[in-house]
Amino acid sequence: MSLRTDRRRFLQTGLAAAAVWPVLGTVRAATFTADPFALGVASGCPRPNSVVLWTRLIFPDTEPDPFTNPFAPIEKPQHPPLDVAWEIAYDEAFARPVLSGIDRAVPEFAHSVHVEATGLEPDRWYFYRFRCGDAVSPVGRTRTAPASDAENGRFSFAFASCQQFEQGWYTAYRDMAQRELDLVVHLGDYIYEVSYGGQHVRSHQSGTPTLLYEYRDRHALYKSDPDLQRAHAAFPWLVLWDDHEVVNDYGGSVSPTDPYAPAFLRRRAAAYQAWYEHMPVPPIAAANFDEYRVYGHFGFGSLLDLTLLDTRQYRAPGPGEERTGFETTMLGTAQERWFDTTMAASQARWSVIGQPTLIAERDLEPGPDTRYAMDAWDGYRDGRERLLSTIKREAIRNPVVIGGDLHAFYAADLHEAAGTAEGPIIASEFVTGSITSNPPDQQAVDSIIAENPHLKFGNSSTHGYSIMTVERDRTQVDLVGISDRKDPAATAAVFQQFAVLDGMPGVNRL
Repeated sequence: MSLRTDRRRFLQTGLAAAAVWPVLGTVRAATFTADPFALGVASGCPRPNSVVLWTRLIFPDTEPDPFTNPFAPIEKPQHPPLDVAWEIAYDEAFARPVLSGIDRAVPEFAHSVHVEATGLEPDRWYFYRFRCGDAVSPVGRTRTAPASDAENGRFSFAFASCQQFEQGWYTAYRDMAQRELDLVVHLGDYIYEVSYGGQHVRSHQSGTPTLLYEYRDRHALYKSDPDLQRAHAAFPWLVLWDDHEVVNDYGGSVSPTDPYAPAFLRRRAAAYQAWYEHMPVPPIAAANFDEYRVYGHFGFGSLLDLTLLDTRQYRAPGPGEERTGFETTMLGTAQERWFDTTMAASQARWSVIGQPTLIAERDLEPGPDTRYAMDAWDGYRDGRERLLSTIKREAIRNPVVIGGDLHAFYAADLHEAAGTAEGPIIASEFVTGSITSNPPDQQAVDSIIAENPHLKFGNSSTHGYSIMTVERDRTQVDLVGISDRKDPAATAAVFQQFAVLDGMPGVNRL
């Protein structure tokens, strides 16, 4: 059953498909001269009886012409609210409908649609679509989580990060969409606010965003990629952010490029809002993005708990700022307390903790001297110690940490003392490589592996993503590499595999 619906066939059959929709009441009439669903569809946040459905209406035929009056401010035209009908079915042909309704797409949220569909059955696939006026969206597929007491024996998900649009094609997502997966977890740097590096294969088409409409345009550009759309339409996603969704290396209210804090917080709020408008996350009632919570906990039967952490919004001041004692935190006090409570309540056989980067210590300097990346957990050692202490104190059965950010694949043992290969191993850790973003030199990674014996593997010579398959007696991690990120016809294949055994933390290369 293919979800790779050809865009031309969709446009040709959209009106005919609209005729089979159930009567949903009055849907505000709209006639489009271009596809308003050109950014695709997505789903996310799966629970046993619910899932979030997403799309966004766009109006490419009414963009302003900046040359009409070069002295006038360039503002996007304001379109009125529009009613968007949605439908969920058991089958791709929608012959067996399950749920339907109408959501209002409003300009205040860029005509994005976030539907929290409830009353679904646990642990099963569904199909969904949207309609607005005479336009019908592509079909997406989603899956609910198993019930909390389900004795499920297998769960498979991909995890990915770092997809700078200009530096490569999204071949990894084309491959991902064809896999047999239950979920995708994105760990941050979904967009890049900055253009850097050479040999670009495509362009951001604009400068660095600082305003809401500019962040919206950047997200829309990334979402326009057909391979990314395929992966969104094939599975439900869980999503985190890192720094490039706002500005590189920011932390909390501090930005290295915005010295005036109030101005930066306005920029951060604009970036958070644009992120919300383009992600399959639950709907919110009011447009206040001074803070926006992305950390959360998701259960998948008795087999797996998945906890996601926000390491950007609440962290202490960044590198170079004075940090002492308890204030040295990546998560902030409230999120740390929440993490403690969440781990204390964990009952699953496996507990996966997703956050944007590497937790294990990474000494970058060969020999007796030391050097660390202070924007990462190595710059927040007190916070890391508290996180690892919580995992140990609560006796989490099989803790596995996943991350991204480093543009290289890593596998590591997390010891009680994070910077050593001595003492008990309390968790295993895997960092996925970048989808496209420029990598460090492989020789530098080899040097890091030699300097840090708890780091069991490192590879920056290829781009791609990772797949974690959780079973009751073991978890396997497959690293998927792309033959050439600059080649639109590139291929993908698993190039390395690891296993973690039930009750025996530690990375085992297969």
